[in-house]
Amino acid sequence: LGSILMKRAEILLCLSPAEVANLKEGINFFRNKSTGKDYIFYKNKCHLRACKNMCKHQGGLFIKDIEDLDGRSVKCTKHNWKLDVSTMKYINPPESFCQDELVVEMDENNGLLLLELNPPNPWDSEPRSPEDLAFGEVQVTYLTHACMDLKLGDKRMVFDPWLMGPAFARGWWLLHEPPSDWLERLCQADLIYVSHMHSDHLNYPTLKKLAERRPDIPIYVGNTERPVFWNLNHSGVKLTNINVVPFGIWQQVDKNLRFMILMDGVHPEMDTCIIVEYKGHKILNTVDCTRPNGGRLPEKVDLMMSDFAGGASGFPMTFNGGKFTEEWKAQFIKTERKKLLNYKSQLVKDLHPRIYCPFAGYFVESHPSDKYIKETNIKNDPIELNNLIKKNSDVITWTPRPGATLDLGRMLKDPTDSKGIIEPPQGTKIYKDSWDFEPYLKVLNTAVEDEIFLHSSWIKEYFTWAGFKDYNLVIRMIETDEDFSPFPGGYDYLVDFLDLSFPKERPRREHPYEEIRSRVDVIRYVVKNGLLWDDLYIGFQTRLQRDPDIYHHLFWNHFQIKLPQTPPDWRSFLMRGEQNGSGTPQVRCPGCLGDTPL
Repeated sequence: LGSILMKRAEILLCLSPAEVANLKEGINFFRNKSTGKDYIFYKNKCHLRACKNMCKHQGGLFIKDIEDLDGRSVKCTKHNWKLDVSTMKYINPPESFCQDELVVEMDENNGLLLLELNPPNPWDSEPRSPEDLAFGEVQVTYLTHACMDLKLGDKRMVFDPWLMGPAFARGWWLLHEPPSDWLERLCQADLIYVSHMHSDHLNYPTLKKLAERRPDIPIYVGNTERPVFWNLNHSGVKLTNINVVPFGIWQQVDKNLRFMILMDGVHPEMDTCIIVEYKGHKILNTVDCTRPNGGRLPEKVDLMMSDFAGGASGFPMTFNGGKFTEEWKAQFIKTERKKLLNYKSQLVKDLHPRIYCPFAGYFVESHPSDKYIKETNIKNDPIELNNLIKKNSDVITWTPRPGATLDLGRMLKDPTDSKGIIEPPQGTKIYKDSWDFEPYLKVLNTAVEDEIFLHSSWIKEYFTWAGFKDYNLVIRMIETDEDFSPFPGGYDYLVDFLDLSFPKERPRREHPYEEIRSRVDVIRYVVKNGLLWDDLYIGFQTRLQRDPDIYHHLFWNHFQIKLPQTPPDWRSFLMRGEQNGSGTPQVRCPGCLGDTPL
């Protein structure tokens, strides 16, 4: 290797000439005993390919896939994702990710070096030495969930404001009672960072309240493939100062303050994280990123915060049939939450920040109709995570409560300073015990009687607009009541995505099949407004069965991320219906598509 390449490369593993000679055809597993890191080699005659033994989905370990007769694939122990190591492409789910490949270099003695090319860390550009902080100069106040209010000298910055109303249609509600002055805090901010488009971070009810007072407040987002504010024009929220910034470049706020937005390595099309630096002191917020910045993050920052709770998915709580018994779900959830705790603990140990704060997991499924989800979807305890971190490192931990303030200058000088963390006053309400459901459910319910749903041809209109086809999958969509029983007069129909047809019976060819039961108010609201299906799936507003039990990544990825950014043109649809004389309401019943053929 040339000297320039060597400076940018990290040696991950060395194999002796004997070990290289003993590499077998096909898949070989290796561990670096000094680091504990695992790697996979694939040998095809004289050609070698290599990668980290880490699933790109959620970081699971690969093992030999006993179902693979060709000896090319490995299976993740977490969720059974499969990687074809000969191509570095995932084959289950198909066409999802590609594995990052490592560099294999042979030395003059036929030994082997396994290298990872390391471009310079963007946060190391124009480095600044930390300056002493006066007490009170940098203060971090927790408001709710993922929302932090940062005082940085004479500037104020707020992360991900969700302070009122639900997220994901009607599925998530705030666990903590926000401080009573939350709106004033938002209005006084000099800038707001919104990490991604999920509604527990980009929360339009909260932003609508803010926009009534400060429509021109500067809001910063990363330049993701799916714009964070893709739905702004149709949200009814009047914000006029949205700033989209490139990844990995310092954004200068004033002479002391700058920030840098980074993308997620697993979901670069939507997820981001942020580094804030004030007078050389770094605050790292990885938010919800599955693998923030591909795993390359600054070490020994002054304050790190990240999600911790788990439970931010419809899987497996909303699944029925087959293996999805209550016992299986409970064991899966228990195991996954423990894995997440250990992963977060190890990440904090590796990055070794001075202070760590678990946040972005303080939500509850509080609506009475979601009692089953609330009881099943057990989340991690932040105190348990912090105790695990303390056991494995000397990192200081902070379990935040609404209105609590961390004084960074005091904590860095003396972590035992009683004024380093100021808790809310005695008697302050910490947990919410009531939620104003009615206004938000009323908005959803207005969609149920919308005129477009008087015409069964809306089904073809909607799925044609969605644009997903040429994929061998048949789904059955059933509109339901609160208890997921068929909604009286609701639609029950099939969609065949192979040719985007709407048959009255399942086709006779071999095909995978999913049955999706959706609460009628949410599915119709999502359809009417052209929204992403996260409101259905992450919001727990569906019940799903699939045969066979296979995750169809392309299908769900399309409806959760890749739907058109312009909603369906229902006005033209209704005009066409009137011109065709089909304005008469159709008879609808479970199991049929109405009287009008699709």
